[in-house]
Amino acid sequence: MGWAVWWRCAAWRQRRCRGSRSGTSADGRERHDGLVAAAAVAFEAVPPVRSFPVYRGQRNNTGLWWSATTGAHAGFESWLERDHLTLLDFDPVVVAISSQPFWLLWDDDAGRRRSHAPDFFARLADGTGVVIDVRPATRVRPKDAAVFATTGRACAEAGWEYRLVHEPDAVLMANVRWLAGYRHPRCLRPAVAAAAGVVFADPLPLMDGAERLGDPLATLPTVFHLLWCGWLGVDLAVPLVGGDRR
Repeated sequence: MGWAVWWRCAAWRQRRCRGSRSGTSADGRERHDGLVAAAAVAFEAVPPVRSFPVYRGQRNNTGLWWSATTGAHAGFESWLERDHLTLLDFDPVVVAISSQPFWLLWDDDAGRRRSHAPDFFARLADGTGVVIDVRPATRVRPKDAAVFATTGRACAEAGWEYRLVHEPDAVLMANVRWLAGYRHPRCLRPAVAAAAGVVFADPLPLMDGAERLGDPLATLPTVFHLLWCGWLGVDLAVPLVGGDRR
C-alpha cells in the first residue's frame, strides 16, 4: 500500500519541568510527502492540521491543555482525549507532544482516496515516535477498526509505535487529574522540595509527611508537584484524595 502524509511546518520551542529541550522546524508551509520521507519529520514539533472549534450546541468537548512537558498548549476534542493528553504529559518518558500532527492518506481496495488524522504524536526520551488514536472501546465500529488497522500498518512501516487507547483506569485517572492541578512550576517551593526529599526518604502517609514539612496548606502544593514530576513516588492505584477533580 502506498501511503502519503500531509502536515504543516512551524517554528517550535518546548520546555518541561523534568528538564529542558528546544528546537526549530521550518517556516509554516504545508508539506506533502511519502511515508518513508515523512518518517524523519519531528511531528512532535508541528502545529495541528485541524482546528479545535468551540460553538453553541456543540456535543463534543474541545479545548486546550497547557502541557508541563512542552510549556505550550495542545488541543483535544473530547474529555477522553484530554485524559490521555494528561497521561502523556504525566509520563516521564514522553519529552514532546503534538495534537492532530498530520493527515495520513492512502487509496483503499476500491481505489478511493482515504484519510485519517491521528489524535496525538509523542516523542519518547529514547527517540521513539508514538502515534496515538483515542476512542471509547464501545465506539470502535468496523469501519473505524479498519482505519486504525491501516494506521497501525503505516506506523510500523515508518518505524513509529502505534497505540489505540480507550478509557483509562478510573482511580489512576482521578489521581493524575488531581496531580495535574499542581503541574505548573509555580507550585514548586525549593526549600520545601529539599526538605521533602528527607521527610519522604522512607515510605510515609501523604498527610503525615506534609505536616512534618509545615502547614499542609503551604506544603502540599509542592508535594503534589513533586509527585507529578516523579521526584516523589506514590501508588496511583490507591486514591490520593477524596472525590474526583476534573
